[in-house]
Amino acid sequence: MESEKKSSSISDVGAWAMNVVSSVGIIMANKQLMSNNGYAFSFASSLTGFHFAVTALVGLVSNATGYSASKHVPMWELIWFSLVANMSITGMNFSLMLNSVGFYQISKLSMIPVVCVMEWILHNKHYSREVKMSVVVVVIGVGVCTVTDVKVNLKGFMCACIAVLSTSLQQISIGSLQKKYSIGSFELLSKTAPIQALFLLILGPFVDYYLSGKLITNYKLSSGAILCILISCSLAVFCNVSQYLCIGRFSAVSFQVLGHMKTVCVLTLGWLLFDSELTFKNIMGMIIAVLGMVIYSWAVEVEKQSNAKTLPHSKNSMTEEEIRLLKEGIEKSPNMDVELGEAQG
Repeated sequence: MESEKKSSSISDVGAWAMNVVSSVGIIMANKQLMSNNGYAFSFASSLTGFHFAVTALVGLVSNATGYSASKHVPMWELIWFSLVANMSITGMNFSLMLNSVGFYQISKLSMIPVVCVMEWILHNKHYSREVKMSVVVVVIGVGVCTVTDVKVNLKGFMCACIAVLSTSLQQISIGSLQKKYSIGSFELLSKTAPIQALFLLILGPFVDYYLSGKLITNYKLSSGAILCILISCSLAVFCNVSQYLCIGRFSAVSFQVLGHMKTVCVLTLGWLLFDSELTFKNIMGMIIAVLGMVIYSWAVEVEKQSNAKTLPHSKNSMTEEEIRLLKEGIEKSPNMDVELGEAQG
């Protein structure tokens, strides 16, 4: 029992580490690929289409070689999920274009409370006071180190709302679909990735043209740009798999909270690798954010221990009740034909 718990903890840490490392790596690769000082590849939606195409290919090879088993999930649910996920990606790109960076960061921070409210509405999930307090600390910390100028306009606000709602719904749906169909994270991803890739590769170039005024067909590929795209796509496979793993193991809220560790890592690496400015305000914000993450981890652990203490008692009393009812049922009921539901003489 103890060894199973230890193995599970190691797997949890591994999933988070894979997500943080791959996410930070992909941001760094994309920064080199898309910045004007790099290769000026300003086609974010199309690039995401490439990401999902490679992920779909890996899933196809995995299923063909028998590494992963394919389970049935209704096609309408896969299409609905893919539409929500792609709406999230497109909404985020439009939000970044139409809003100031400060308001874009605020909209991303709002996902934590939005996920909490949506889980309460959809799954009747409640959170302890400690968890709520830690979430507030994380939001304040990340807000301090990332939010600068805040300018809002109606179009940008609408895009931000669509992006936040669709992203929150997508992340909640990952966990719900895994539980509903008893499907693993990689199996679910291998089913949704081809649909997402198809949508993004068809519609992505048009979205990119609207955002940047440039056609992807006019872009001149260099060997350096191709290498960056390949690195970005490879990291995207790990990033996508680890996202599904983390949400399947924990929750959408935990994924959002600990996901802000990536923001701290990106700011630090940007300072180390790209000579980005790191002010006292940034440093203070990062310290507050990390403190909030530590408090959140403690609060979740306290909540787990509290649930573990109350669970055995209620489970035992239920079992005793079931045994009593079962005995009474056997003694009093006539012989029943299970298939026909008719009493036998």
